[in-house]
Amino acid sequence: MVLRQQYLEKLKKMKDKQIIKVVTGVRRCGKSTLLMQFRDYLNEIGVDSIQIISINFEDVAYEHLLDYKVLYAYVTERLIQGKMTYVFLDEVQEVSNFQKAVDSLFIKENVDVYITGSKANMLSGELATLLSGRYIEIQMLPLSFAEYYELAGGDRRDAWNAYFRNGGFPYAAQITDDDIRKDYLSGIYNTVLLKDIVARKKVQDVSLLESVIKFLFYNVGNIVSSKKIADSLTSFGRKTTSITVENYIKNLMESFVLYKAGRYDVKGKQHLKSLEKYYLVDVGLRRLLVGDKNTDIGHMLENIVYLELIRRGYTVNIGKVGDLEIDFIAESGGDKIYYQVAASVLDPTTFSREIAPLLKINDHYPKFIISMDEVPMNEDGIKQINIIDFLKKT
Repeated sequence: MVLRQQYLEKLKKMKDKQIIKVVTGVRRCGKSTLLMQFRDYLNEIGVDSIQIISINFEDVAYEHLLDYKVLYAYVTERLIQGKMTYVFLDEVQEVSNFQKAVDSLFIKENVDVYITGSKANMLSGELATLLSGRYIEIQMLPLSFAEYYELAGGDRRDAWNAYFRNGGFPYAAQITDDDIRKDYLSGIYNTVLLKDIVARKKVQDVSLLESVIKFLFYNVGNIVSSKKIADSLTSFGRKTTSITVENYIKNLMESFVLYKAGRYDVKGKQHLKSLEKYYLVDVGLRRLLVGDKNTDIGHMLENIVYLELIRRGYTVNIGKVGDLEIDFIAESGGDKIYYQVAASVLDPTTFSREIAPLLKINDHYPKFIISMDEVPMNEDGIKQINIIDFLKKT
């Protein structure tokens, strides 16, 4: 088991702070393991086990606590007077009106609350209103390549090939049998599809939803619109509307399966309102649904780089410079970095194409080309970096 150090450090910094810690992310990305690792840390620094209350609502043993009033009573009966009690509520969205219990626990003295959830909209609506200014969200992703390599070890190229092929879901990364790994990833996909989207959103046409998902998975890294998806599916006999497609995309984003990168006009200095790109939470899910056929290596690399930039705390957009496109503009704290991503730029024509939009940018922020090449081809201050070196850099 690999320590999720990046997320663990965030929890350590917020320990005992008067704020609710909310860990969100796709199912099976490691949220429960993170809470377990943090509880181990609490024990190591001298917190008594009786001061820790931990409930996982996916465990049938806690089914009787799915009523928020019962949950509140259960926790308050176990609070330790005069000492801090640490309350962990895992997959709390399973509890009806859970926000009422969480808010009531938050206002109690000497209670430190940690919750996890697999739905983005658990932080919207009534919860956001009730807990406004009282929570901080930590968005969690499956394993980064650096974490995967720490787990897998061995030759870094072999580890990279496995990561690129199978993705970074923590348990899947430890499975060596391809068929078992496929079954495990299928279980994640079906749980998200049926439990988080179909059941909660009362989706009637499941096969249409799956057609939208496969279109998006197949077109990772391509500029798409809901109208383009609807028109394409209609042409293949799956009649639908752009509004329906928009709703399905929203559902996928709320379940942390899909992430959207908007477009930014570098010269006009404005965000554009259409033609976004979508990236998957894990490339292993794409292979599960689409297989290896027609895999665009460049776009898969884009997906991995996009997620890595999100992990590092950047806001990420696609850049537009005239008629040319920059794969990513990563911004954080007033700083900015430009990235182009390609499978290889050893061919002079490809190199010229990839570097062209970067050369048109007049500012002095860093500019990089990321590829699988190991021979650097730096030019005009624009640095080329190998994908493994980029991902292992902390």
